[in-house]
Amino acid sequence: MKTISSDTIGLLKECNSGIKMGVNSIDDVYDRVSSDRLKKILDDSKDKHSKLGNRTHTYLNSLNYDEKDPHPMAKVMSWTKTNMKLAMNESDQTIADLMTEGCNMGIKSLNKYLNQYTEADEEAKSIAKELIAIEQSIVDDVKEYL
Repeated sequence: MKTISSDTIGLLKECNSGIKMGVNSIDDVYDRVSSDRLKKILDDSKDKHSKLGNRTHTYLNSLNYDEKDPHPMAKVMSWTKTNMKLAMNESDQTIADLMTEGCNMGIKSLNKYLNQYTEADEEAKSIAKELIAIEQSIVDDVKEYL
């Protein structure tokens, strides 16, 4: 039987938490988006996050580990920042800016976790790299709204 390293579990849990944070962030802004194209970008991104989240959740369950929720304070801070910025300027530009900031933070964290959890298995590393690619794709796709 294959031994699963604590690095694999750690990386999977951080990916799972990051995916949930991404979906929450999209949900926080979605109803305030004006552009149909930006809505489509967010719909596609949420779909990709959800599919990868299901894959991550299934893998964690197969290893008999629970998923990880984002830290409650991080969720509150994100929600507060989002609503304060949108209260000052409710626009697709503000939403694109918020999405870019969030994705860049996610990319930075995920790269840090990849460097921290060096003994994670290839499947866990693959999930982290796929999530980084999804986040980078959002940054690239919303540039026209900045």
